[in-house]
Amino acid sequence: MHSAVAVHHDHVTDSRLTVMSAESVRPVRSAILAASAEAVPTPDDDRSPGVAWHYGDPLGEQRTASRGVAVVDRSDRSVIELAGPERLSWLHTISSQHVTDLADRRSAENLSLDLNGRIEDHFVLTDIDDVTWIDTEQFRGRALADFLTKMVFWAQVTPATRDDMAVLTLIGPDARSGPVADLLEIPADADVYAAGDLPERHHDDEPLGFWRVMPPIGEGRTTPVVDVVVPRDDLQAWWSAITAAGARPAGMWTYEALRVAAGRARLGIDTDERTIPHEADWIGDPTQQGAVHLNKGCYRGQETVSRVANIGRAPRRLVLLHLDGSADDRPTTGDAVTAGDRSVGRVGTVVDHFELGPIALALVKRTVPVDAELTAGGAAARIDDDLFVPDDTVPAGRAAQDRLRGRA
Repeated sequence: MHSAVAVHHDHVTDSRLTVMSAESVRPVRSAILAASAEAVPTPDDDRSPGVAWHYGDPLGEQRTASRGVAVVDRSDRSVIELAGPERLSWLHTISSQHVTDLADRRSAENLSLDLNGRIEDHFVLTDIDDVTWIDTEQFRGRALADFLTKMVFWAQVTPATRDDMAVLTLIGPDARSGPVADLLEIPADADVYAAGDLPERHHDDEPLGFWRVMPPIGEGRTTPVVDVVVPRDDLQAWWSAITAAGARPAGMWTYEALRVAAGRARLGIDTDERTIPHEADWIGDPTQQGAVHLNKGCYRGQETVSRVANIGRAPRRLVLLHLDGSADDRPTTGDAVTAGDRSVGRVGTVVDHFELGPIALALVKRTVPVDAELTAGGAAARIDDDLFVPDDTVPAGRAAQDRLRGRA
């Protein structure tokens, strides 16, 4: 089942499939969306329900995010709190990232896999003052919280959903310097996954929130990103303060366009029920801006990760597609990518970029060459060669096998 949603602005059309499974999405209208007369909301069945898709000028918003600073309301994301002295060592045993020794005020990306190594959840975690904060896609928030709760057993950790916390995202060079960075008290030398406390706004026992630096997005992965996690009751006040400091309001269209241009996958849109971490380009420790550490102890699904890393290759790979903008039949998420009459993959996010035009992420068979003539939905497509890394290395385990068999 899939649907197409078209959004028009100055002859710009974006078609995306937003429902990937039978899991329900609880639409919650953001206070920021409700307060803005210019905001155009995401469709009701979008993966980011209840927030702004754009504020009347989606391409201009992208341009500002690339060259100045824009702020995006991502308060649809689900937030979970982990408290207790064993929270990190416990999380380390049930997820793909190495987090046992995660330092205070540091973040990481992480995955929860099924027994076959297929991706169930992708989430960001930040440890501050003996509490680990997790945020994930809204449609997986309840399922992830339930899984974490069921896995506690005798560990000294208490998972709790935190509907009272919300996420804003700053995008652009001026997110790291100038008035906005000064407002949030972000040091100029803060590196990716660094985190810090927000300046105090009131004197009570509620959490004040925090900022964290995330991996850059945009062309060449050079556009800075800073998430700001705040109490939901303070969401409108922080939005007003950030925009007053010079950040331009931007919708999810901006975030998605720059994310796609960077070749960064999103759970449930660029992944399907068969996706393994290697296919989504999520391999790596925090220093590599990945979500899967290849040298850590056992966790569910590790066998598949280890086997692909050491003796095999992933059956598919994530690529960036440039689409024919003149085509009448634009692809939607879940559509087939074909080479001739042969299906070679599936379309993920489809979006219009202010410089690149219509682009999409897609999972295609590993053997598809970078210069292949492809069709995505009804549009001609070509693979972006800047983000395409040839898969011609021999895994270490396979090389060892070849040597033992006299094939080296």
